[in-house]
Amino acid sequence: MGVCRTVLTKRSPRSYCFKNAFAWAISLPVSLRIGVIGKGRSMEFGVNITLSALAQQFVVGLSRTTILFIVSSGLSLVLGVLRIPNLAHGSLYMLGAFLCYSIAVFLGGGPVGFWGAIVLAPLAVALISLVIERGLFCHLYDREHLMLLLFTFSFTLLFQDLVKIVWGSDYRSISAPEVLQGSVPLLGMPFPKYNLFLLIVGPIVAVGLWFLINKTKIGKISRAAAVDREMVAAVGINVSWVFASVFVIGCFLAGLGGALVAPTQNITQGMDHSLIMEAFLIVIIGGLGNIWGALLGALIFGLTDSIGILVWPQFAIVFPYMAVVIVLLFRPKGLLKATW
Repeated sequence: MGVCRTVLTKRSPRSYCFKNAFAWAISLPVSLRIGVIGKGRSMEFGVNITLSALAQQFVVGLSRTTILFIVSSGLSLVLGVLRIPNLAHGSLYMLGAFLCYSIAVFLGGGPVGFWGAIVLAPLAVALISLVIERGLFCHLYDREHLMLLLFTFSFTLLFQDLVKIVWGSDYRSISAPEVLQGSVPLLGMPFPKYNLFLLIVGPIVAVGLWFLINKTKIGKISRAAAVDREMVAAVGINVSWVFASVFVIGCFLAGLGGALVAPTQNITQGMDHSLIMEAFLIVIIGGLGNIWGALLGALIFGLTDSIGILVWPQFAIVFPYMAVVIVLLFRPKGLLKATW
């Protein structure tokens, strides 16, 4: 744990119970969803699966992995350090997408509007999250997890109404700049340039988060405060502002994920519903607070989904959740060791 190793203590039973109870609470609705999905559908496997088609779906899965990883890594930071199961994390992802649209339109569209929106939308989400954290969350860190869960859920309802008031019920969309439009040949099949752009962004974010957590002062202090905040406060560190920094970084990542996904789909109310469940599952199976675990969990989700579409289209949505259930059965603490 670097220079903060001296303040790390053994994980408390409360923290252990919280993680395992949350894992099983998540796995139950997933199991039920797998049990009921696909009723009445014909059970036909994909045929004539070629190597080029498989490779294309693999790369598609990797590009989706980028969005899942960025959002879930932010959630992992907040859940690991602050012990807050932030159900509003998905709403911030949705807000990032809508802000990306509005900023791009305000800047006149084109390359300037797009790149400006990609940068400014996550920063705007981070600023909003700072106001929320300083105004409300900072007073609730010692409350019970159920109260925190309900509190963050109330924010999902608030953000839904806010989005409806500001942007209405119609969907919005933006286009990527010309340099990222079109496709390039990949094993004889076209592949969107924007998806390749996402493949570049993902590793950059992963390395940046690793450096932030392991090599910077704020990262080392955050890791220590996640285990024993009283000890960290005893050496004169303002734990409240450390928690605020972690919360803002996590929400920034949610906004970044929303901004990056905006050119790939319609921006609409409810786009956060499935995403937040997937993000929680990725955090659980990857290992609490483990960035590489979040990446591994996102890979499992992204690849099983994209390959499943090719292999068994009627039941493609089932494969990621089946993978989660299998992981939780054999590795209830996650694939990688929790770092908090």
